[in-house]
Amino acid sequence: MADFRTHLSVAAGGGALLAHGGWQAGLWGGVESLPLVALVTLGGILPDIDADHSRAIRLIFNLLAVLAVVAGALLLQHRLTPGELLVACGSLYLTVRYVAGMIFARFTVHRGSWHSLMAGALCGLITTALSYGLLQQSPDMAWTFGVALGLGYVIHLLLDELYSVDLVGARIKRSFGTALKLCSLRAPGHALIMLMGGAALIPWLPPLSSLLELVAQGGAVWR
Repeated sequence: MADFRTHLSVAAGGGALLAHGGWQAGLWGGVESLPLVALVTLGGILPDIDADHSRAIRLIFNLLAVLAVVAGALLLQHRLTPGELLVACGSLYLTVRYVAGMIFARFTVHRGSWHSLMAGALCGLITTALSYGLLQQSPDMAWTFGVALGLGYVIHLLLDELYSVDLVGARIKRSFGTALKLCSLRAPGHALIMLMGGAALIPWLPPLSSLLELVAQGGAVWR
């Protein structure tokens, strides 16, 4: 499979192409281009957080912990004293960085359910819901952010499959087919949980018509 640096660099390059192309086509402005690059890049390393000791799991849970602290500070700043707020934010960081990380590592297997298109779709929906509800992005931009992260996720899965083919030795490695799959047939319960998670996000998502319009605009630009 591809290493961390390859996933990071290819996803960042794909994000740059997406952001620049959409900007030139007038789909979004220059300000929105930077988070799009970041989201595609993040999606490009996100599947590897199921590898217990990978760089990805440390980087992503550090990032999630920082985001949790920022969100907690914004939500609690008018309800707690400065000392209480400091304790609460510190607890949030430790909980997300270490407790959530250990729980995630306990219940995931590398190249299992997390290496699937269903997991990528769920992460894209979560990104869309957070962009729309928490960051107050417009419906079309919220869907764009979700699609960007999902695109990075698919780039990662594609790279893993490409690296499973040994062109020099003209053989296919045993890992072929373990990354780019709809879901893990060995863990149907995980697939059910992902479907339930996606369904639970429906009330928090922007109108589906915005996504369909985005797809139509992207298709027109591609043609």
